[in-house]
Amino acid sequence: MPLSEINAERKQEQRLLERFMWLSITASVITIALKMAAAGITGSVGFLSDAIESVINLVAALVGLWALKLSAKPADENHNFGHAKAEYFSAQVEGSLILVASVAIIYTSVQRILHPQPVEQIGIGLAFSVAATVLNLAVGVALVRAGKKYRSSTLDADGHHLLTDVWTTVGVIIGIAAVWITGWQLLDPIIALCVGFNVLFTGYRLLKGAILGLLSEALPQDELEKLHGFLNSYVAEHDVEFTSVRTAAFGRDRLISLVVQVPGGWTVAYSHEHADAIEDGITEAIGESETIVHVEPAGYHTRTGPLWA
Repeated sequence: MPLSEINAERKQEQRLLERFMWLSITASVITIALKMAAAGITGSVGFLSDAIESVINLVAALVGLWALKLSAKPADENHNFGHAKAEYFSAQVEGSLILVASVAIIYTSVQRILHPQPVEQIGIGLAFSVAATVLNLAVGVALVRAGKKYRSSTLDADGHHLLTDVWTTVGVIIGIAAVWITGWQLLDPIIALCVGFNVLFTGYRLLKGAILGLLSEALPQDELEKLHGFLNSYVAEHDVEFTSVRTAAFGRDRLISLVVQVPGGWTVAYSHEHADAIEDGITEAIGESETIVHVEPAGYHTRTGPLWA
């Protein structure tokens, strides 16, 4: 495919990803309004803790949009492999903010357990919270699907955060409904406390994923299987061997480095044709990637030794 067409496709993909982030931002604003209304009307600390998490969603979506724009910048003299890792900074910021929010939620919950307050007009608060949950569910599913399709860690992280928020809100709704039915007011702060620990775990998971990404973690298992499947089929059809296969995921970008050992009698030009065919085959197998193919004569042992069989 000509370079102009590849660039045009990437620009179109970038615009689509940014639209998804704007969708997340819009959903977060509406959700915050609904949950704050529920908290204000009822005086429930459970609803309040849920609203605090949605505020974090909004901040994370804004940071995610910035990261997407930065990651789309082309390679330059200081960033030869582009800016794709910027998406991991978004996940780090989101994870850090979630940890802060969890501490605030847990603190507020403990204070309410020590100093109980009645919850009022629960029916109206539940209606607002249900509406916010439906909205988050729809947007969260859309973001996760788009994140997997376009290999965007930003969309994937934001989508999973929204889905976590959905389950959190479901728990709050069930708990507040139980308060409404039983009249046991202590259930409200206990629910909020559970929400706080759930949010704490979510933040830890996002930070762990972002750190692994910054450490140039290998390709996801499903992509590795596709890559190895192609290399196995190539070996079966041609008189070559592969060694020192290394991979790394940089946000949406992929880097593959490998050595192909060819018969010593092959010309440089013929070996180069095979190197090009290998690059094209890898792109077809796992999608657009930066592939570095080093050609060596058969039987030559690299200093690093064979890393793949």
